[in-house]
Amino acid sequence: MDAIKVSSRSVPKSVAGAIAAVIRAENSAEVQAVGAGAVNQAVKAIAITHIYFNEENRELVCVPSFSELEVNGEEKTGISFKVELR
Repeated sequence: MDAIKVSSRSVPKSVAGAIAAVIRAENSAEVQAVGAGAVNQAVKAIAITHIYFNEENRELVCVPSFSELEVNGEEKTGISFKVELR
């Protein structure tokens, strides 16, 4: 499974659709963000995804963690969110 990478310019509703599609196909998704703006957009997208599954009476859970990510050839510390249905 490839991670869904989120930037500060990502549209949360579009990212939410991608997260929901991956969860429906693979039962879980990984969302990665580097920087405060990107983390903000990722959290919004996860909240929107929660609404999508809540309408289907399914509960979404999210576990955040720090991760080392490669961005433009550089190692950066980012936040990785494991998102799945309970």
